[in-house]
Amino acid sequence: MPWVFVLIWSTGFIVARYGMDHAPPMGFLALRFALSILCFGVWIAWSRPAWPADAAQFAHLAVVGLLMQVAYLGGVWSAVKAGIGAGTVALLVGLQPVLTALWLARGTSSAVRGVGQVGARQWFGLGLGLIGLLLVIWPKLGAGELTRWNMTLALLALLGITVGTLYQKRFVKPCDVRSANFVQLSAALVASLPFAWMERQAIDLHAEFVGAMAWSVLGLTLGGSSLLYMLIQRGAATEVSSLMYLVPPCTALLAWWLFGELFTLPMLAGLALTAAGVALVTARPAGRPSRPHGPTMR
Repeated sequence: MPWVFVLIWSTGFIVARYGMDHAPPMGFLALRFALSILCFGVWIAWSRPAWPADAAQFAHLAVVGLLMQVAYLGGVWSAVKAGIGAGTVALLVGLQPVLTALWLARGTSSAVRGVGQVGARQWFGLGLGLIGLLLVIWPKLGAGELTRWNMTLALLALLGITVGTLYQKRFVKPCDVRSANFVQLSAALVASLPFAWMERQAIDLHAEFVGAMAWSVLGLTLGGSSLLYMLIQRGAATEVSSLMYLVPPCTALLAWWLFGELFTLPMLAGLALTAAGVALVTARPAGRPSRPHGPTMR
């Protein structure tokens, strides 16, 4: 499941390349949220899953939706629209494991609460993954593409995905992924509509837009976001965040395959280092019991 998540999540940057020529970022995302809510609503009506147990859990899920849907996705898509390269924004968002580890290293209290603790092996893995990430992305950094505005948007996305991961692991109790996504997306839709209303670009129903929207709803939201939710519930925040290291290298491979973008032997070496770093972070020590499972797909 983690490798499937990485592959799906990596396509988000590819979709942005297709979709942003034909729609404004928040308008695209608002429509994506609305269509995703419709799909989850049909799924929920058919399968009748359990809902969160109390009002507090509804509120926590709504906060996660604002952080991981509006802040993260809105930041990434708006940054791409503002001229930042897909490789650059992938690099910036790929720093999430470092931020997560630095936060957890502030003390051991978060480990007691079930968020996860960063040990020497994990620090080494995080460092190895960062080096590999830089080897993959560095040749793709475009000169003159960064501005204060698109950098701010990219950093907003980085903050959103980092805080959202930690917040969910700390406050959200295991519940069915379908009802959890429905709540998150509803909060995201309400928050994104005012921003979409302020955008002046009209949506062009081009074939690339339709394809990007279809994959965004079916692949990224129903598939990728659901997998991320389950991975966070089933694993420590550091281990789940380390998977994000694999997204920029995987994106680079997809861009090379689909668009003929640059991919060299040093970049391939970086991909191998990144995978090794993630393996170090996520590997369980001998004798350590498996983690209990979180939400189930009933």
